Amino acid sequence: MKSTDKIFSLAQLQEQVQQWRAEGCKIVFTNGCFDLLHLGHVDYLEKAKQQGDKLVLGLNTDASISRIKGPSRPLQDEMSRARIMASLLFIDAVVLFDEDTPLELIKAVQPDILVKGDDYAVTQIVGHEVVTARGGEVKTVPLVKGYSTTNIVNKIKEQLT
Repeated sequence: MKSTDKIFSLAQLQEQVQQWRAEGCKIVFTNGCFDLLHLGHVDYLEKAKQQGDKLVLGLNTDASISRIKGPSRPLQDEMSRARIMASLLFIDAVVLFDEDTPLELIKAVQPDILVKGDDYAVTQIVGHEVVTARGGEVKTVPLVKGYSTTNIVNKIKEQLT
């Protein structure tokens, strides 16, 4: 399997999720920018996958990241980020979304389990109402302290000045 085989359009993802459900799989969903892959990301995503059978990653598009984090971001284009994320063995599907939040994507995927880092309260997690309304679970997983793309970028900037 090639990493590109795990990058889906929304329509393709909905078909794949339907197939996984027919096979009895629990679908886990998480999302993020994943601009620079680091240990914190790997640990978080590995823990997210452990919550169910198939891990779907909603990945912000370049335009979405620029709106959220400013014009100097992302550092890597969306297809580079999608390929990198799809190459991780514990990610089963990557789908891009252009909105500022993944709410519409969560509505479309209807995951069984929604996961974010423990820097969020469950009630702050976008889409928690959608998932719990259909009997799903919303979980937080512990983050590795001290790892963030912003911290890495700031450290590099300091070293260059």
